[in-house]
Amino acid sequence: MVSSPTSQRVRKLPGERRAEILAEAASIALSEGLERITLRAVADRLGVRPGLISHYYPAAEDLVVAAFVLAVSEEREELFPDGGTPLARMAHLISRIEGGGALELTRLWLNARHLCRFTPALADAMLAQEYLDRTRLTTLIEHGVTSGDFVVDDPFAACIRIWVAIDGVGSYVNNPGTFDYEAFTRFVADVAEWSLGVPAGTLRAAVDQVREA
Repeated sequence: MVSSPTSQRVRKLPGERRAEILAEAASIALSEGLERITLRAVADRLGVRPGLISHYYPAAEDLVVAAFVLAVSEEREELFPDGGTPLARMAHLISRIEGGGALELTRLWLNARHLCRFTPALADAMLAQEYLDRTRLTTLIEHGVTSGDFVVDDPFAACIRIWVAIDGVGSYVNNPGTFDYEAFTRFVADVAEWSLGVPAGTLRAAVDQVREA
């Protein structure tokens, strides 16, 4: 008589389990929204009991905040890859924004801006992540000034203008209809060209090259 194999649950190290829980929560944040992160939702995805999740994150709010931080941190690396000229790296960023590659991230930021009104810990985390985003973009612009790609007197001011353009366009991300006017779909590139002092059409062309690659 052949006995059927018995499935055994693998006991993971605390650090591995915590990382697994957080990664799953970050995935929920991006795909469904921060409100959908519950101990049970994460447990169901991992195939474990909710009690295991609460062992690592006794307060669901702590898991929500940590998931937001992880999600936006990982997406930041997608927006600002290493390598390439400053112009090419800026084009990559804008291509991700204008081409829809960052839709989930845009929705997550909009979601967080709403919920932070009621969750001080999330508000603090959001401010910290905004600072990191501004720092990364300002550094990119400074490199572009040094290389001659950009003509900017105040890189930080240029950074703010570009982020405001990104967030402004992103505020429409949940609209049920489409708005395919070039003044809207290429707004971020147009603002970036003006902010960075590059000839009209230069950044648009670079963005198009990224999309065609």
